[in-house]
Amino acid sequence: MMNAGTLRLGETGPHVSRLGLGCMGMSGMYGASDDAASIRTIQAAIDRGVTLLDTGDFYGQGHNEMLIGRALEGRRDRVQLSLKFGALRGPDGSWIGVDNRPVAVKNFAAYSLKRLGVDVIDVYRPARLDPAVPIEDTVGAIADLVKAGYVRHLGLSEVGVETIRRAHAVHPVVDLQIEYSLVSRKPEEKIFPVLTELGISATLYGVLSRGLLSGSKPRGAGDFRAYLPRFTEGHRATNDAVVERLSRRSRRRGAARRDRR
Repeated sequence: MMNAGTLRLGETGPHVSRLGLGCMGMSGMYGASDDAASIRTIQAAIDRGVTLLDTGDFYGQGHNEMLIGRALEGRRDRVQLSLKFGALRGPDGSWIGVDNRPVAVKNFAAYSLKRLGVDVIDVYRPARLDPAVPIEDTVGAIADLVKAGYVRHLGLSEVGVETIRRAHAVHPVVDLQIEYSLVSRKPEEKIFPVLTELGISATLYGVLSRGLLSGSKPRGAGDFRAYLPRFTEGHRATNDAVVERLSRRSRRRGAARRDRR
């Protein structure tokens, strides 16, 4: 099935496919993964009209970027790369903090360009807010990368209204990456109205609540979803009942339930 059209990210961003491909699960975040199958998936998505690929330099400690680099050989001009930075991980894969200092931003970008095998990143964004660094400083560093030709556009991820306004005042923000689904609708209250006001797009992930709404369950110790409250013992029974009601409704409408995230 071909991708159903394109849209522009924000008022100044690139035109991208309405459906993007998040590549996080290809680097062990949802359990074991297979590089060959992942590369085939990326290439098949591109061949079917997907132009937006999303990754993070901390997905598999650089593995995801190198994987995408291999998949994009001969296809780079057909996609836009959306890349998150700033999350820190230890040698054992543990999460150890966030670093959005300007010097770190430029260092992260240098390594990402090398691992991806590209000359420019299409949309560059901090993965999370660093409470020790003013957002203006982080955005200013990305703006420097834009001026130098290493980054084309600036995005944000999982931040609040005040941060969005402050960042956009320094440099145009083309999109905010944020989780949104039938069971995660909080962005409707304050986030979406501000994005509309400022002319910023929303790139939505977790639209099936990381598999909760499709009946998918964590698959072993390597699947980080096992630590999310929605999948833990105290909430699972309640959520399963809700999902079953949703499944019955979808079956009545002829929509089959599939195991997707």
